[in-house]
Amino acid sequence: MTLKEKINNDLKDAMRSKDKIKLETIRSIRALILEFEKSGSHEELNEEKEINLLTSAAKKRKEAIEQYENAGRQDIADKERAELEIIQSYLPKQLSVEEVEAEVKKIADEIGAVSKTDFAKLMPASIKQLKGKADGKLIKEIVEKVLSAG
Repeated sequence: MTLKEKINNDLKDAMRSKDKIKLETIRSIRALILEFEKSGSHEELNEEKEINLLTSAAKKRKEAIEQYENAGRQDIADKERAELEIIQSYLPKQLSVEEVEAEVKKIADEIGAVSKTDFAKLMPASIKQLKGKADGKLIKEIVEKVLSAG
């Protein structure tokens, strides 16, 4: 089942259950998919593009949560957090910090990255390998940690 089919099915379920936050979030994901399809890029919506759309939406929610919490608006931050959880349910399972660190170390060994000067080699390789499975900020922190230990 494609993401678009899953979204459409979940949209119907959310309407039936009258789950307002889930309904709004699924509609926003559906809007992203429709926007991509109508963008005129003539690209096929494949799994990689779906992950990119969802990751982008999740990142926006994380940033919004941080801004609302800093502004003392916990009520809106909680709503954004609920939306983030729904979006993440469509993404591949997120790796733990330990799993990300193990993957980054493995990639570093494969490409021979040992010092901070190798950041430009290790970071893109790590992002490519872990795309959608871990937050980019976390990957960057672990890449820096691995290279500083070497």
